[in-house]
Amino acid sequence: MRLPVTAGDFREQARSRLPRFLFDYLDGGATDEHSLRANETAWRDVTLRQRVLVDVDQVDTRTTLGGQACAMPVVLAPVGLAGMMAQRGEVQAVRAADAAEIPFTLSTVGICSLSEVAAAANAPFWFQLYMIRDRGRIEDLLQKAWQLGCRTLVFTVDLPIPGMRHRDTRNGLGATGLRAAALRAWQVSSHPNWLWNVALRGGPLTFGNLSEAVPGGRNLDAFKAWVDSQFDPTVTWLDIAWLRQRWQGTLILKGILEAEDARHAVQVGADGIVVSNHGGRQLDGVAATASKLPAVVAAVGGQTEIMVDGGIRSGVDVFRALALGANGVMIGRPWAWALAAAGETGISQLLRSWQQELRLAMMLTGVTEIAGIGCAQLDQLSGFPAGEYE
Repeated sequence: MRLPVTAGDFREQARSRLPRFLFDYLDGGATDEHSLRANETAWRDVTLRQRVLVDVDQVDTRTTLGGQACAMPVVLAPVGLAGMMAQRGEVQAVRAADAAEIPFTLSTVGICSLSEVAAAANAPFWFQLYMIRDRGRIEDLLQKAWQLGCRTLVFTVDLPIPGMRHRDTRNGLGATGLRAAALRAWQVSSHPNWLWNVALRGGPLTFGNLSEAVPGGRNLDAFKAWVDSQFDPTVTWLDIAWLRQRWQGTLILKGILEAEDARHAVQVGADGIVVSNHGGRQLDGVAATASKLPAVVAAVGGQTEIMVDGGIRSGVDVFRALALGANGVMIGRPWAWALAAAGETGISQLLRSWQQELRLAMMLTGVTEIAGIGCAQLDQLSGFPAGEYE
């Protein structure tokens, strides 16, 4: 076995360590997964301009995101069920993020609760929320997050209903009945280390933030059925205005792809947006986030903070996103793969590698600080000509 270095290395180790239904849940996308693959390949089309004989002895990757100082412009994105990828996974992730001096975002449907993550955190962490039908539950979660020190809320706006994720269906994830249960049990039995370290020693494997709301105790199928029933397709910008009135901290809307929606986000009072197609997990056939970023930057770049996610797999990709106008990036699958592969240590290794890759990209393009990264570092012969986002 070779030592993992890249996100791809950690992905392969995660594949060997996780039951099939969990790996595919993490790895898969909507329908035929065209958008999932396009997210990755689009970053490769963003080519950089190498510069030489520039004094780059002092390179600084520090910046600020969501009003929080960061060692580099990277945020650990919310990942549902992360606590099933490793023992108390969200706790391990927040520790790694704190050590790397970057924000961690806890998912509403994480395994570990707000209280558990807060007890493990050494710095403020972010909280992600969906607009569910039970508005009282939303208000309760907002109040609890605030009381526990969260000051940045990441609100996901591209999930009126869950996308069609065929890998999950094939694996019986979320399905009821003996056949689905037997399929998952067989997959678990073939991974005894996961069974012992995560399922048995890492329990309870329930949605910690929703345990009081969901009947069914520790039954994940009951939890999933409740969560699926709570996604609200009636949500409009008026609901975001309602949310803005109730959250006094930083509000970031995640799931914006179009410039028109970005303008609405600014008008309703969002402090930031995340250009995102949900990692290709919602609507297959939508454009890659890298291709959508320049237009969003042109529309609202001077009015709000812009982050981007989807297909970012290296520190060089982080640089590409900044050159296209983003203030920072969110990463999901890479940190979850590293978590599944090697826990907190794996995430720390991945983040150190990415910071060094980012620093190297800055040095070889003649930039010494994050604020200096922009269209001047992009090759105008690439698929993203500078004129589109100046």
